[in-house]
Amino acid sequence: MSQPLEADILAILAEGRDLTLATVGADGAPHAVVVSYASGGPTIYFGCSPDSQKARNLAADDRVALTVSLPYRDWGEIRGLSISGRARQVPAGEAQDEVALLFTRKFSEIAQYVAGAGDADLALFAITPEVIGVLDYRQGFGHVEHVRVLGLRPLRLARMAAEAVSGAGR
Repeated sequence: MSQPLEADILAILAEGRDLTLATVGADGAPHAVVVSYASGGPTIYFGCSPDSQKARNLAADDRVALTVSLPYRDWGEIRGLSISGRARQVPAGEAQDEVALLFTRKFSEIAQYVAGAGDADLALFAITPEVIGVLDYRQGFGHVEHVRVLGLRPLRLARMAAEAVSGAGR
């Protein structure tokens, strides 16, 4: 993946707040919902009830598709991502603590929603992208570049990359 394209992906993930997540239902039908997310490099994290439809779907089939769209004033500013990949539940312990840190950095208001929530109340998932489409109308109407993701950096290195991107915007 080219450096400018990787920087665009990380910047869009850092700037976005919500994504539309599609999972595969037991009957093979797609199930799409909007969720807030945090990211560490190209890995995307979200939380939900372990009893939710999306959690049940992911337990049976880990394939996902998602979109992230950034706000815009006119079509010449449209930017976003379309991603296909795999989701896995984040195991309890240090890994969940690191994901929680990513969420609290991005959403300061989150503490009021998770205070007192036990492990049984929240399932955290990590999405590993396999193919990423970068939509950027600044380069022309409908301009999209697709990249296949071959490997990901570990969470700590990815977090440093995300912090560098968010720090560059200050």
